[in-house]
Parts: sequence; C-alpha cells; structure tokens
Amino acid sequence: MDRVGNPSFVIAALWVFSIGNTSLEAQVMHPDAQLQFVKVQINHQSQPYWDAYQELIHYADQAGQHSHHALEDFAVPGFYKDPEGHRNNSRSLQSDSFDAYAAALAYRLSGEEKFAKKAIYFLNAWATTNKGYSEADGPLVMAYSGPGLMIAADLLKFDPLWPDTDREKFKSWVDQVYKKACNEIRERKNNWADWGRFGSVLSAAFLDNKEEMQTNINLVKSDLFEKIAVDGHMPEEVRRQERGLWYTYFSLAPITATCWAILQAEGTDLLHWEEDGRSVKTAIDYLLHYVESPDDWPWHEKQRPGSPDSWPGNLMEAMEHVYEVEEYGQYAYPARPVSYPTHHFAWTFPTLMKPKMAY
Repeated sequence: MDRVGNPSFVIAALWVFSIGNTSLEAQVMHPDAQLQFVKVQINHQSQPYWDAYQELIHYADQAGQHSHHALEDFAVPGFYKDPEGHRNNSRSLQSDSFDAYAAALAYRLSGEEKFAKKAIYFLNAWATTNKGYSEADGPLVMAYSGPGLMIAADLLKFDPLWPDTDREKFKSWVDQVYKKACNEIRERKNNWADWGRFGSVLSAAFLDNKEEMQTNINLVKSDLFEKIAVDGHMPEEVRRQERGLWYTYFSLAPITATCWAILQAEGTDLLHWEEDGRSVKTAIDYLLHYVESPDDWPWHEKQRPGSPDSWPGNLMEAMEHVYEVEEYGQYAYPARPVSYPTHHFAWTFPTLMKPKMAY
C-alpha cells in the first residue's frame, strides 16, 4: 500500500513531524529535536554517542588548524578521463565542506564559539571566492561534496555570530552557483540526479523556497520506483560492472538523505512510501544482502563490498532506527562510532546524529 496515502500513517507522521519546525527554515538534516536529544546523551556520556562526540570534537579541532581551499572556478574533469585532476580539484571542496560541517555541528552541541567562527570562515571563503564550476564532473562533484557546506550553513542560519552581510553573500552563492549545479543534473537517470536533488532540497530549505522544494518532491516521486526494481536492485547502478555495489550505495545515500530532509522541511514521508512492493527499504535490504555476500552478486563479478567503517556502514547506521531494522545496526556495530569524513556528505556522522522517526 502507498503509505503516503494511508490516513493512519499520515496522522502518525504529522505527530512525529510536529516535534520539530514545519517551516522550510527548519534545520533539515539535524532538526532541533535531534540536537536536543543528542545533547542529553552527551551530558550523560551515553554510548555510543559519547565516543562519537569525542570523535567529532577531534575533527572540529583539526578543522580549526586548516586554511580554506576555495577555487574561483571549481573545474573538475571527468574521473575516467583525468582521475588525478578530478581528485585534486574535488578535494578542495570536500576538505572545506567537511571541516565546515564538523565545526558547525561541534558548535551546536558544545556551545564553543571557536567552532562556529571556523565554520563561518569556510562558508565565507566559498561565498566570496567561488564564482562557478566547469568541466565534465564539475556539477556532480559540487552537488555531492557541497552538502557539508549547506548543512553547516543550516546549523548556523540564525546564529548572531554569522553577520547578516556574510549570510546574504552565502545565500547568493547558493542561489547562483550551488543550486544551479544541482538543478543542472537533478533530472538525470542515475545517481547524478539523486545528488542533484539532495543538494537542491538543501538549497530550497536554506533559501526558504517552497516552490523549489515541491519541484524536488515531485521529481523524487516521478521515478523512485523506476530507480528501484521489485526485488530491490537499482537498474541504473548495477550496470556499473565491478562497481555495481558501490554505485547502488552511492545512489541510496542521497536518496535517503533527500527523503529525510524533505520529511523535516516539509512533512512528506517518502522514506516509507511503498508501491507494488517497491520502497527505499527494499533497496537498502538488497544492498545489505550483497554487501555481506558479494560473491553472490548476480550482475558482475569482483565486487568491492565496502565495510562497516566506511560505506555502506554509514548508510546502515543511519537507517537503523528509521526502519527499526536491527540488522542494519548490527552491520555497523563493529565500527562504531561510524563517520564518513570524505568525498560526499549525506550520512557523515550517523552514529552521533542517528536519525529517528521520533525523539
């Protein structure tokens, strides 16, 4: 049954959503209810939150020692054409994006102003330096590496430590550069679209653009069950030969993050949407099965299965209480606290900031 159309489910979803804000100006990846819940766990030194918090503070302290790497032109050549050039320019945004995110989250959980000021430093650097993106993978890498900056900005959106003039400059950068990159790819057929939609949802929430948010919701609804087959495999991703498992994860990470952000910002629950036996959960189940049994993968031999301390451990850790599936958490358990501090930013601190349907 389509749970979005199930009245009892809608009532439950509205009750859960009512604990947070219902404006698009709400914090869409880390709503206030989650932040307050995690603060309580930290105050009581509850595990695994306490260890995950210590790890976050370590990352934030490291960020405090880093200078920004903002580029005027974020030029990223195609990975398969120029892998070294691709990696080198990608790291500029990836490093700054992660540092901004870690510092902003550390500030919201600890209250230490030095972390906020460092996050703002990275946000201001990209807002004032970067004018655009170019080359084959420019929009994709900006879309999947930029969410760290966007989530940091979301966490600091109303904080007086971020001057209004600087905040407005960042909004202009989001509108003219980041959102543009995301919207350029959000109607593609594979994981490009998934990352584009995630970035576009973050942009719409930050800019309080309800029309843009609805466009992204409609896009997710339009092809979610083309992306996910009845058995849970993802047709556009499994065709990537020996990297089929990786690309399945690389599609599900932004899909789940997009659906989570939409739920927090607007109230529509696509994480539990079902149609003809297809759902986001069936795709996660399919991925977990073959990550644990990669030799049985039916699409191509020699799969790289990932690991609990990397991908898809971060995804499984994040989804455990969204779906109340113990097996997801059991997969990630050996690596706790799980974090994913590089490359792309959907589920970056899943042990510390573990999503729940109610806090």
